[in-house]
Amino acid sequence: MDGSKMEGSSAPPLRRDPYEVLCVSKDSTDQEIKTAYRKLALKYHPDKNGSNPEASEHFKEVAYSYSILSDPEKRRQYDNSGFEALDAEGMDMEIDLSNLGTVNTMFAALFSKLGVPIKTTISANILEEALNGTITIRPLPIGTSMSGKVEKQCAHFFGVTINDEQAEAGIVVRVTSVAQSKFKLLYFEQDASGGYGLALQEDSEKTGKVTSAGMYFLHFQVYRMDATLNALAMAKDPEAAFFKRLEGLQPCEVSALNAGTHIFAVYGDNFFKTASYTIEALCTRSYEDTTRSLKDIEAQILRKRVELRQFETEYRQAVARFQEATNRYSQEKQSVDEMLKERESIHSSFTATRPVIPITGNGTYVSNGSSSKNPGEDFKAESPGEDGSSDWKDKAFNKKKWFNLNLKGSDKKYG
Repeated sequence: MDGSKMEGSSAPPLRRDPYEVLCVSKDSTDQEIKTAYRKLALKYHPDKNGSNPEASEHFKEVAYSYSILSDPEKRRQYDNSGFEALDAEGMDMEIDLSNLGTVNTMFAALFSKLGVPIKTTISANILEEALNGTITIRPLPIGTSMSGKVEKQCAHFFGVTINDEQAEAGIVVRVTSVAQSKFKLLYFEQDASGGYGLALQEDSEKTGKVTSAGMYFLHFQVYRMDATLNALAMAKDPEAAFFKRLEGLQPCEVSALNAGTHIFAVYGDNFFKTASYTIEALCTRSYEDTTRSLKDIEAQILRKRVELRQFETEYRQAVARFQEATNRYSQEKQSVDEMLKERESIHSSFTATRPVIPITGNGTYVSNGSSSKNPGEDFKAESPGEDGSSDWKDKAFNKKKWFNLNLKGSDKKYG
């Protein structure tokens, strides 16, 4: 979530003392306030209180109170002048997740029920069991793997114990599923109360013929790819989705582990069936070249992201110019076609033969808009004058003789 801010509903009209709401004293430490908040947030979580509308209001009140006490400046203002100082600042219920440290993913899950747009949630029961320390943890030695099936909205917890050398070299925990199951890889840190608070979450992604998720603790800033940032953009504008694709590369909140036992979990995210998985924990001492390659490629990706931000502006301008040129092309093409058509029409007007257009009714013909005349007159005009023509007479006589032939030969007379 990387320090993003979440906005919920406005402050409750009847506001109680935040210390009273969280059941802590005014001299409580930041860690004590966080612990109190997590417990109350889970207690009033909408997932656990669907039939109790008052629980949702309590949840909002707890979140509002924590938003004050988790911010050093707001806490100081409240301690000095009460709500009046916060009202003067125009404070709304706003949570800065960067202040939540290792528990920010869990709080994001809690706030999802308030309409805040985040990706997916984890069952409040699982988070509460972890916070209370009532979970079953299976040991997962470094350099080994374990396979299993986890029910939907359930989790299998694993303890990975590392020594100083392994911690210094770096640790990788990966989960894969050849069945292409959906799951989450979770990392928990021990809470002051002895339980475990959610610190990191990675959703499985399809890579080739498997789904996988991994966490990399390599003593330098590593990144995770949040594909959900692109989902809406891709549906609306594939080009915009491409330019925003690398924006999903977000820094991981935890980049190194100390020696000791660390708790990971595989959470079933399938809707209707169990999730099959294999989890493994590795020390990166024997993967030095691979570690350097990861660092180099992520640095290249970050540089490319900056380049794409600039190129997107250039590309959008070029597309706009191309669209303008395309529109003009269509207009010019239409204009040229119309002018050439008109030119051909003018050329066709230069002719001695007028088109004859028949008019229905009395058999009268009209020639190119002239007055009507009888068809016989056209024939007569083309016939010879009164003086006659021997050629014409001969043709007429021969034609007459042809029609007078007696084909049967019965009336022929021979001289």
